[in-house]
Amino acid sequence: MKKMTFALCFGNRGFMPGELILGARDDMVKAVTAAGYNYIMMEEAATRFGAVETRDEGRLYARWLKEHEGEYDGVIFSMPIFVDENGAAEALRDAGVPILLQAYPDEIGKMDFQHRRDAYCGKFSVTDVFGQYGIPFTVMKPHVVHPLTEKFAENLRDFAAVCRVVNGMKRFTIGCIGARTTAFKTTRFDEIAMQKYGITVESFDLSELVFKVQKKADDDAAVLARIERLRSYTNFSGVPSANMITLAKISVVIDEYIDTYHLDAITLRCWNEMEEILRVCPCVLLSELNDRGMVASCEIDLCSAITMRAMNLASEQPTAVLDWNNNYGDDENKVILFHCGPVAQSLMTAKGTVTEHKMFAKNDPGSGWGSNEGRIKEMPITISNCQTKDGKLIVYLSEGRFTNDPIEDTFFGCGGVAEIDDLQNKLLKLARGGFKHHTAIGMGHMKKILSEAFTEYLHYDLVEID
Repeated sequence: MKKMTFALCFGNRGFMPGELILGARDDMVKAVTAAGYNYIMMEEAATRFGAVETRDEGRLYARWLKEHEGEYDGVIFSMPIFVDENGAAEALRDAGVPILLQAYPDEIGKMDFQHRRDAYCGKFSVTDVFGQYGIPFTVMKPHVVHPLTEKFAENLRDFAAVCRVVNGMKRFTIGCIGARTTAFKTTRFDEIAMQKYGITVESFDLSELVFKVQKKADDDAAVLARIERLRSYTNFSGVPSANMITLAKISVVIDEYIDTYHLDAITLRCWNEMEEILRVCPCVLLSELNDRGMVASCEIDLCSAITMRAMNLASEQPTAVLDWNNNYGDDENKVILFHCGPVAQSLMTAKGTVTEHKMFAKNDPGSGWGSNEGRIKEMPITISNCQTKDGKLIVYLSEGRFTNDPIEDTFFGCGGVAEIDDLQNKLLKLARGGFKHHTAIGMGHMKKILSEAFTEYLHYDLVEID
């Protein structure tokens, strides 16, 4: 992941103590660099104290921002005092990236005119006017916060995640390799609606993938290298040589699609042609893709790939798509979330074991090599998925955790026990809301971050299930 860069902007107002601006410039540089981020900042000599007060100064800052377009991931607008909202609006109305509004606290014992800031009040002036202009912005708790505090460092980490999600989601490309299987109408989606939200869908016929795989020689250098990569990734010791070679060929071909079409995520038709024709099941290949940061969903569940990508951007960790699969005894707040094996190795308790997919082996032995079996590790999680309806992208968010509760050894695939507060009522809302049997999961609690990105900047419709 590249190091994030923030454009710093500072507000001013003539009758307030302007020298406080200079301190804010120093404070913010220290805060941003201490958190591990880069920054760009307009020169101090460009305006009085290098801040924005008047409309003309706002336009000057806007021009400076335009000159540096593409160099920054977000803007931090610092209010050391009760700033002029008109200059702020002129400066940032065309920023094109998320904007964090930060206001300084006053200090007890420093409430004289020389030191009093009034930024607590002034922040409302800016949020009000930004709302009138339609300028999207981010505000966080507490209402006022000094940049050189742990609380602001936490705000900064969350804002960086918001920026990653917004900038990564506002325009990206998903590859659909294969058509939706007839049995799964639950994974239908509206491609035109996706495009309205900047999501381009590239579709490829599965027969083309099969043809490309069959054309590749067994001793192709890329195939041999991929065999070694896959064997180091998880346990392939039980996989017959011919099936191992085929899995490697499919993996190479998928990477060729990703490179040729500049794909940011993929979804794959994983059954049953691959099993009948190629004699493999591609679960482990999706697992490996997810583990290296390329979002990959199965069963042509493109909607799951969307929320997987968002959580991947927010957490900078692999994500997964899983079935709402089984109750866990009588515990109404626990559920076994499972899939056949596309879960990233880094989300598992240990290396998996590649087996023959038991559903395919039952009726056609030898046809399902590629299921990566194992268990999902204990961790906090965010759960999310989306649907398209009436031209809109509708998404839900919640949080929970994977526990270390055991699942018997005979349970095939890769699963884990998730504990989610008030689960039964959430399931009712998902059922009534028309959401699918899949949910996407990401490591860590990200609901606040994703909600901010989805609603304030990306304009998804958020359904409250909590």
